[in-house]
Amino acid sequence: MAISRIRKNDTVIVVSGNDAGKTGTVLRVDPRKGVAVVGGVNVHKKAMRRTEKNAGGLVDIELPIRLCKLMPYDAEAKKGTRVKTGEKDGKKVRIGTRSGKAL
Repeated sequence: MAISRIRKNDTVIVVSGNDAGKTGTVLRVDPRKGVAVVGGVNVHKKAMRRTEKNAGGLVDIELPIRLCKLMPYDAEAKKGTRVKTGEKDGKKVRIGTRSGKAL
């Protein structure tokens, strides 16, 4: 099984599109569709009907964004980084190319 570039709970930066430059945490990834839901990125308003659980009205929701528009975020360099695979303690890990540290 191939090691994935972006996983749940990763901090990512948006490379292109309307939200370019924004960072957020990955909430969900769907590798089959090639999309991820990132907190605070690609936010749209949705009209919700009032129910017992919510008050209704306009609600902000995060919509999925394509994986090709996301890069893992390197906190030291404060930029996006590419990912390579390596081994640490006998396990496969993802390593950021900018800092050389495991993600």
